[in-house]
Amino acid sequence: MSGARSTADGPDVVVVGAGPVGLTAALVLARRGVPVTVAESGEGLNTASRASTFHPATLDLLAELGVVDGLHAVGRRVDRVQWRDLSGAVLAEMDFDVLRGATGFPYRLHAEQSALTALLLRELRSLPHVRLLFGCTVTGVEHLGPTVRVHGHTDEGRCSVDGRYVIAADGAHSTVRKCLGVPFHGEDYPSYALRCITPVPLDRHAPGPAALTYVRDGRQSCSLLGLRDHWRVIFRVPAAVDAAEAARPEFYGPLLDTVREGLPAVDPAAFTAHTYRLSRHVLDDYCHGRVLFMGDAAHVTSTAGGMNMNCGLHDAVAVSSELADVLDGRAGPDALDRALALRRAVLVRQVLPRSEARVSGVAAPDPTALADGVREIRRIAADPRLTHRYLWQASMLDSAPRLTTGV
Repeated sequence: MSGARSTADGPDVVVVGAGPVGLTAALVLARRGVPVTVAESGEGLNTASRASTFHPATLDLLAELGVVDGLHAVGRRVDRVQWRDLSGAVLAEMDFDVLRGATGFPYRLHAEQSALTALLLRELRSLPHVRLLFGCTVTGVEHLGPTVRVHGHTDEGRCSVDGRYVIAADGAHSTVRKCLGVPFHGEDYPSYALRCITPVPLDRHAPGPAALTYVRDGRQSCSLLGLRDHWRVIFRVPAAVDAAEAARPEFYGPLLDTVREGLPAVDPAAFTAHTYRLSRHVLDDYCHGRVLFMGDAAHVTSTAGGMNMNCGLHDAVAVSSELADVLDGRAGPDALDRALALRRAVLVRQVLPRSEARVSGVAAPDPTALADGVREIRRIAADPRLTHRYLWQASMLDSAPRLTTGV
């Protein structure tokens, strides 16, 4: 990418960021015949352990994109969600099979998001009109009439590329957003996540938890996620606790000891741990001129319920499908505005409140809130109609888009 490229010989769309959202957007567009350039600051795909939950609604979309089989090959199917207390007693349980007929995938799939990006990249490499630029750090973005110019640098020096539109999918610390001076309003939550990881198969010891289990107890609460090759035990830690201290065995060991009565006996030495901050930030508008924001560049939410990445993937499908219609003349620019506004409305009205409700009373232990939450979950689990509605919403089936024809 040396020198400025004109719209005539350059891409129609420049996607900044080769994470799951950016690559999904690029694949939707490329399958519609739209010339796409993907610019990524890393020299390759990010393989760090991050999001790991794929909801039924998302699996439906990934099936249409042709990557769901590969994800199943490395993922773990989760057929039920369970709530337990510290004694190991099962408080409530719901089976995703109640969604059969409403989705092709009546279950959650636990897999590293890096597995998805590898599959998406493979598909993109097989398509024409796709340019992949790794090791390209964006340094500026400017509107030039009907085009947008993205400036950057590589090991070879400064460069730029023009496109009719730019998709900013470059994460919570979006460089594109900063270059344009777009404010990212929000606040940090009063707690952060402490994730303890072990290769020990917690469910192979009786009484083992489900691969998706919420421990809800006034003494200590946490979440358990089983993947194919490891388990994650996730605690909420008050923001006042030093994060570096929380990731030390001296801190998380006692937490694991607290929940051990309800879990198989596992030595804390079998765990590694790290922390990540939790915040709520949402752009006022997902569109700035011809720059479209999606995924973490547009919104960051609580990770509870595994909704944020899934919402970003839904952003990518909905907005990129509409953008392809605009580019080939099937729709006007106002259709794109409506699609962006709808995705923001879904985030604010559905994803955020549902995600936050998942951890009500957990971060700063509130026995009353926890007791009320458990009582409500047991009421829902006892009623098939309410169970269906709860899992329908938790699976994001009421808010996911559908791919348009031509993909």
